[in-house]
Amino acid sequence: MPAIRLRILAALLASAFLVIQLLNFVSAQRSALDTYAITNARIVTVAGPVIDRGTVVIRDGLIAAVGADVGAPADARVIDGTGLTVYPGLIDSSTALGMPQPSPTPTPTPGAPGAGFGQFRPQTSAISALNSTQPPGLQPEVLAEDFIKPGGEQIEAARNAGITTALTSPRQGIWMGQSALINLAGDTTQQMIVRSPVALHVGFTPLRTGNYPNSLLGVFASLRQMLLDAQRYRQAQQTYERSPRGMRRPNQDRSLAALLPVLDGIMPVVMYADREREIARALDLAQEFKLRPIIAGGLEAGKVATRLSEGKVPVLLSLNFPRRTTAALPEADPEPVRILRERVEAPKTAAKLLAARVPFAFQSGALTNMADFSANLVRAIENGLSRDDALRALTIWPAQILGVADRLGTIEAGKIANLTITRGDLFDRNPRISHVFIDGRSIDLRPEAAVGQAGAATGTWTLNVNLGSGDIAVTVVLQQEGERLRGSIQGGLGSSEIANASTGTGGDIRFTVPATLEGQTAEATFAGRITGNEMQGTVNVVGRAPGSFTGTRAGAPAQPVASPTPPGEFRTAVSANSDLSGTWLISLMVGLQTFPGTLKLEQSAGATSGLLQSPFGTTKLTGGSVDAEGFHFIVREPVAGRTVEMAVDGSVDGNEIRGTVRSEIGFARFTGTRQR
Repeated sequence: MPAIRLRILAALLASAFLVIQLLNFVSAQRSALDTYAITNARIVTVAGPVIDRGTVVIRDGLIAAVGADVGAPADARVIDGTGLTVYPGLIDSSTALGMPQPSPTPTPTPGAPGAGFGQFRPQTSAISALNSTQPPGLQPEVLAEDFIKPGGEQIEAARNAGITTALTSPRQGIWMGQSALINLAGDTTQQMIVRSPVALHVGFTPLRTGNYPNSLLGVFASLRQMLLDAQRYRQAQQTYERSPRGMRRPNQDRSLAALLPVLDGIMPVVMYADREREIARALDLAQEFKLRPIIAGGLEAGKVATRLSEGKVPVLLSLNFPRRTTAALPEADPEPVRILRERVEAPKTAAKLLAARVPFAFQSGALTNMADFSANLVRAIENGLSRDDALRALTIWPAQILGVADRLGTIEAGKIANLTITRGDLFDRNPRISHVFIDGRSIDLRPEAAVGQAGAATGTWTLNVNLGSGDIAVTVVLQQEGERLRGSIQGGLGSSEIANASTGTGGDIRFTVPATLEGQTAEATFAGRITGNEMQGTVNVVGRAPGSFTGTRAGAPAQPVASPTPPGEFRTAVSANSDLSGTWLISLMVGLQTFPGTLKLEQSAGATSGLLQSPFGTTKLTGGSVDAEGFHFIVREPVAGRTVEMAVDGSVDGNEIRGTVRSEIGFARFTGTRQR
């Protein structure tokens, strides 16, 4: 019996020894995976002087050591940093990354032909709190952390731009909810969150649901009323807690309870305001209720820099600078001086805030093309901001404003290992991001050439836009080159170039245009998905209820051209030997309306003639010419007792035709196909 016990004991000891060896092996493997040494690199710590040639050691998600004399640990994976520059991970101080966005919902429009197929109605709100006493858009208790979804193309695009951390919050409503600061990596929401909640976010745009508040006056009245109600709610709760016996229990209200940390000055309030007057109103509201304001956007913050400085109010300054969104057509009215001034002054705001000692940090400002993030950053530097201060506005300054400077913003031992590594300088016009580390893990950066291939957008699209009052026909011409997308729109919403355009690997597409409806022009945002030769999604026009659109691509996708062309015009080579003869069925777009027409052309060598028939009458075309740019006519017609000269210019692509009719009394576009 003792011998058996000895053998059992020996077996147990051997098993324990093997387990220990296995654990040591696994631990060593894990250590090797989680430990990195970036050697021979230029290191911009932000916390001190630049290290021209040094080493950064990462272990267990933290920066273990940094310096010129630091050696690489034996268990580290070594990255040779020769020719590389290491920066603290960049922080985007205001985004909606990870937040669910309004998406098309297959809700049939009652009574519509083919209801249930291709009829889409956008959701009015993607985020709402449960058991709230307030309607969506007026729910300060909404927590961003409850809705964050890891991964996605927008997060990948941000990481490709060197951004490792972002403040994210819902972007809908008045009381938008409470933001979370997240690292842009992690398998779960919990792994991503650095701090939550950070701030309560407030917008001043009236609700688009048709319910109160639907005006700016109503927005401020609603904000004040809820803050006053929260003060009374706090007083009632405190009174009851002191002596509950004999007193009716006050009702619980999560919306008002969420405002108490704001009224106590514990939680800051991020207020979205761009114009000088908007910023002043936001500051007045904050002063009235003794709030801790942070201005987000800040397009004209330089005009109120003195007041911001005196109040020590930080600004989350948008890098989404104003840009031209319409084509510079000869017949177009000159742009207002105010608009031109905004484009010139926007890149100067950062330097003005710095000179006035206003704390600020950069944010992407809902840019849909992250290439503009770097380009506009360079513009800010060219307009008076130093490179060192630009880097601080992307690292330590947002960390300080958001209350995480003890863990982010600089390269120091003990801080979270978020690093942005470039080949060359970060502030080159086209920076080359070579590595990104988030929470000590190396992130695979998506190759730029792979972006957008799954849903190639190039081609001519015919869209039907429904904004609640019937379909509006528009034609969109798109040219996609990698991640870059450009093009134009014409038809019932007016004629212009698209702006802020982007595509995604799943066929997602997004762009904005200035839309003209009922004599008013406002920005319209198209967001949808391309599946083969079909496109569908939602359209949001500022000041209107959301709508939807569906469309198809004409024929096979056209090939990208080497350089931009005026919107709505093909620049297909047409020689004198090309035969333009035939009857072309066209759509003539005049203002907001589209009219059918017929264009009959006859060509003999290099000369052309024909007839243009439309509801406006028949115009005889003579003395036309054909060259490499297309065909051209100059027509003189009697109009209201005087002779008006009209220029008809067009171009062809196989059996497709498009062009313009210009005169001193108006402008129109036409597209069409040859009748066989």
